[in-house]
Amino acid sequence: MRILADETVGLIIDMQERLYPFIADNDELTRRTGILIEGLKALDVKILVTEQYTKGLGFTITPLREMLQEIEFVEKQAFSCCDEPAFYGELTQVNPRYVILAGIETHVCVLQTCIDLIDNGFHPVVVEDCVGSRNPNDKNIAIRRMQQEGAMITTSESILFELLRFSGTEEFKKISKLVK
Repeated sequence: MRILADETVGLIIDMQERLYPFIADNDELTRRTGILIEGLKALDVKILVTEQYTKGLGFTITPLREMLQEIEFVEKQAFSCCDEPAFYGELTQVNPRYVILAGIETHVCVLQTCIDLIDNGFHPVVVEDCVGSRNPNDKNIAIRRMQQEGAMITTSESILFELLRFSGTEEFKKISKLVK
């Protein structure tokens, strides 16, 4: 099942200031998620962003927020993005076949969103190096569960080159530069 850019949206889930310092390997998570975001933008893939209860958890971390300035974020209180009417309305308006998932925490909001996407006929693509949890074991178990439920698991570099499809283009040059 080839993932095509024109059938895809990216979803950045709850990468917020007050929880982020406690996420395992958060520096690498920031770096890889930044590559994913810039790559999706280079490929003109629409990106959706959620923030969980900003009053308590703050806003999206600055490095990612700066990359996503042109996007209107959706605030939610439900763990699953699909349980937030504003998000789900925007998603169904775009009606992608594939939803690329990045964010925190893997075993809570990412997992529940993934399961709900499957239940609603979407194909979630979980970018393993762009999701995180405080406890690495929670992340590992959640990745296994999402795969068992039917999600595709990939890495940021792999999905960007799959969406790209061809070398020798301006987009190829941008993405090659990002992953070096």
